[in-house]
Amino acid sequence: MAIINTKIKPFANTAFKSGQFIDLTEKDVLGKWSVFFFYPADFTFVCPTELGDVADHYDEFQKLGVDIYSVSTDTHFTHKAWHGSSETIGKINYAMIGDPTGALTRNFDIMREAQGLADRGTFIVDPEGIIQAVEITAEGIGRDASDLLRKVKAAQYVASHPGEVCPAKWKEGEATLSPSLDLVGKI
Repeated sequence: MAIINTKIKPFANTAFKSGQFIDLTEKDVLGKWSVFFFYPADFTFVCPTELGDVADHYDEFQKLGVDIYSVSTDTHFTHKAWHGSSETIGKINYAMIGDPTGALTRNFDIMREAQGLADRGTFIVDPEGIIQAVEITAEGIGRDASDLLRKVKAAQYVASHPGEVCPAKWKEGEATLSPSLDLVGKI
């Protein structure tokens, strides 16, 4: 997948957020860190557990200046109906983007064409609109918002500390690495 370090493509979609329908384009995500959280469909099984987990961590993402955009190929009307009928989905305060044409899903290269559904894909996008991290899992494997939060913190750290990198399992406040010839073969 050659999407890492590429700029997000233009899009224009309608989302459900805070009881309203809002129009969003790629211009709306520039200037802030963003997470695009694609999932197959509303009113399903694993999807609400993931979206609810992200909702439970939403305040933490907001403190980091990160906007969350969940996306499925359902319509914004379906998102509103799901939000109003599910206790888990009802706690969501982030934008739920409808993508009934699949254009946004195809922009991120995760459309299952035969089904017209998005794969389970997570994309961390920096303020310039550049994709910094990607996670894609099979339909039966749910994602973990606390690990996503850790990855966002690592991406933000690396962006603000040129010349440093975050090792495996890095957590905020832990030691980083400064790659150099002296480190080769010593880790």
